[in-house]
This record gives sequence, C-alpha cells and structure tokens, in this order.
Amino acid sequence: MNTVFGRLGPGSERNLLDTLRGERVGGILLILGAGLGLALANGPTSAWFSSLSHSELSLGPVSLSVSHWAADGLLAIFFFVVGLELTREFQVGELRNVRSAVVPMVGAVGGMLAPALIYLAINSRAGGDPAGWAVPTATDIAFAVAVLGLVAKGLPTAVRAFLLTLAVVDDLLAIVIIAVFFSDGIAWGWLAAAVAGVVLFALMVRTTAARRRARWVSLVLVVIGVLTWVATLNAGVHATLAGVALGLVVPATVRGRAPSAEDGSDSLAEHYEHRWRPISAGFAVPIFALFAAGVVIDVDLLTTAAGDPVAWGIVAGLVIGKPLGITASTWVLCRLSRASLAPGVAWRDIAAVSFLGGIGFTVSLLIGSLAFGESARGAAVVIAVLVASVVAAGLGALALRLTRRAATVTSEQTA
Repeated sequence: MNTVFGRLGPGSERNLLDTLRGERVGGILLILGAGLGLALANGPTSAWFSSLSHSELSLGPVSLSVSHWAADGLLAIFFFVVGLELTREFQVGELRNVRSAVVPMVGAVGGMLAPALIYLAINSRAGGDPAGWAVPTATDIAFAVAVLGLVAKGLPTAVRAFLLTLAVVDDLLAIVIIAVFFSDGIAWGWLAAAVAGVVLFALMVRTTAARRRARWVSLVLVVIGVLTWVATLNAGVHATLAGVALGLVVPATVRGRAPSAEDGSDSLAEHYEHRWRPISAGFAVPIFALFAAGVVIDVDLLTTAAGDPVAWGIVAGLVIGKPLGITASTWVLCRLSRASLAPGVAWRDIAAVSFLGGIGFTVSLLIGSLAFGESARGAAVVIAVLVASVVAAGLGALALRLTRRAATVTSEQTA
C-alpha cells in the first residue's frame, strides 16, 4: 500500500527547512507592506501616494509608472525565486518522484478548479464578469507559510511539506494561466530575443559554475537577466515570466546528484536562492503589496464591492473553493489509489492546512490587475482579495489550533 505524506527525502527536507526558515519574515513584511499601502492611500498622504503610483519612471528604454514597475519589474525577482524553488523540486525534491508528487499536484489542481468554478457559477447567475475567474485560483506561499509557522509549530513535517509542494505547484499553474490568458499580442521577434536570453543565461550559469561567487559572473548574469526581462516585456508576454524562465534553467544538482549537507555542497539553485530570497521577501514583494493594496476605501467602493458578483466570486472562491477543492481532490485520489496517510497525519490536518490555500494575496492581486486594470471593479477586486485572504488566514489559524489540540488530547488518551 502506498503511503501519502511519508518521510521526506534529503533534498526535499533541506528545501523545506530553507523555505520555512525565511518565509515567516517575508509573510510579515508582506502584511506590513499591504497595510502601509492602505494607510497611505486613505490618509492625508492619499494625493501624494496616488501621484507617486502613476508617476512615469524611465530606466533605459523602458518607461512605466511606478506601480507598474512594482508589478512587472520587482515582482520578476519574486518569480525568479519561485523558478529556483520549482527547479529544486523538479530535480531533487518531491516533484522528482511522480508517486510522491502526484498527491500535492492533484490537490493543487483541485484547489484551482473549485475556486474558478465557484467564481463562474456566481457570476453567470448574477450577470457579472467572467474575466476574473483566475483571481481566486492562486495561493500566496509567503503569507500561507508565515501563518503556518506562527500558529502550528507542532504540525507534522510531512503536512508542512504538503502545503509547500502544493503552493509551489499552484505557483506553476498560475504562471501558466498568466502566460496563456493574460498575454497581449505576441511580438515574435522580441519573444525570440527573450528565448535567446534564457538560453544564454543557462549556458553562462553552467560554464561559470566553478566561479559562481566571482563578481564579474554575477554582474554578467544580472545584465543577461535584465535584457531578457526587457525582451519579454516588449514581446507582449507578462514580464514576470522572464524571472520564472531564468530560475528554471539554474541547475539544482551538484555533479549530477542531490546536494549534501554532509560534504557541505550546495547547488547553484540553492546558492542563488539564498542570495535573491532576501531581496524578494524583504523588498520586492512588500513594495508590490504596498502599491497593489493601495486603493482608496470609501463608502461608494465598499457598496460597489458588496454588490459586485465579481467580488463575491473571489471571496467565495478563496475561502470556500480552495479548502474544498484541495481536500476533496486529495481524498478522492487516496480512495482511488488505496493510499494511506502517514503515521501521525490525520485528515483534519490536511483540511486545516487547505484553508491556508485561500490566502491568495500576491499572485491574486497580480491577476486581478491584469484582468481589470485600475478600474472601479479593479479596486473592488483588491478589497475582495484582502478580505478573503484575511478570512482564510483566520480560519486556517483557528483550524490548525483545533487540530493540534485534538491531536494532543488523542495522544494523552492513548498514553
């Protein structure tokens, strides 16, 4: 009989510990950035903040508003780190083994289909806009892991790994959605230049692997990455996809094998993730949250959001659809494959963790801005994502507290 959520391999455990070690601080900074954005947009600084958000900033051949620089430029750093996480999972982590990866992968797919269907059902009946169907499909890994680390320190490691792997697959699917559904008309010449940049980056990374800490190597790689980002932006594909593509071509193995803590070896993916994660979690994502959450909240906006089927579809999709889709799809898969949960892991743990999948902050706000722009409905989408993420975080924290208490009582009774 197959065992679900069993013991992790060395590569997965190391990846998990590295991620958990940094995501709590990143989640807190994310929340602070969003809170500051709301305060600046609604206080005496509202006019200044609005002017700053819409101010044009030119860097070389690229001219974007400050808020677009945060969404298209800084968020590419976040997606570069996501790409590094993905390549580590594919090469040395849980996604390398199909049998161990299929459960969180199915959970991620179910956790995206259910919110999308709920959103479409609500909007088809109420005459809303189906364009926002993808908004409630994303999970914010930084926010979710931060809540997990704060309220569920006694949770089995395997359940934490399930959430991490599920969120990584969720990010991958969200990237596919952005590429397929939210790209403008493709400029094939620029797209070819972007692909060439990714290939050049991959070759440069591999040929200079032994000199990866040399300053000139880092400088050349950054220049190639920036040029690839510019080409992707001009190609009509969302520029953040350049970060993912660059992260995916970085090797996650050392001389063809998984990195080992015993001999002190680390892969290029680990090396660059350790270098870029602080910039992503400590600067890029909080700044994006600052501008993405900076909407003016007034009675008219709240009234509009309260009566907008788009907002209700997003809230219901994240708060109800995410945990329902994740838990139900995982349970069905286990029933069909006759797999069992690992010792110490209960279905209440999986159900509790699945609520955290409804925290859709970063990528949900990005998809919402792509779907509705800076319209009145776009502002209502921001309110809906904020409310849904807070509710999902609260429900997840409460559920995790209750499951840990129930597990403690059960263990005491057994003793």
